[in-house]
Amino acid sequence: MKKLLTLLAALSLTVGAAYAGCGKTETTKGTLEKYDAEKKAITVKGTDGKSVTLTLTPGVKGDIKALVGKSVTAVSSHKKVESLTKS
Repeated sequence: MKKLLTLLAALSLTVGAAYAGCGKTETTKGTLEKYDAEKKAITVKGTDGKSVTLTLTPGVKGDIKALVGKSVTAVSSHKKVESLTKS
């Protein structure tokens, strides 16, 4: 009986840990300075004057070239852009 309870407890802990994730997202607001289509990267100059380079994910749709020089909002997780919108 002890072995069965130990096995169930260990199994429940491993399954619970598998669903745990970071979930941390950052919002970067500023001007889109540069778009590198080859590297799939953008550079956003924030409102504080610092430039941040972010990698685009396949989920980002739209004409990114048209946003260069415009004010944008990028939502990213670990420097990977999840969404990019004109602000």
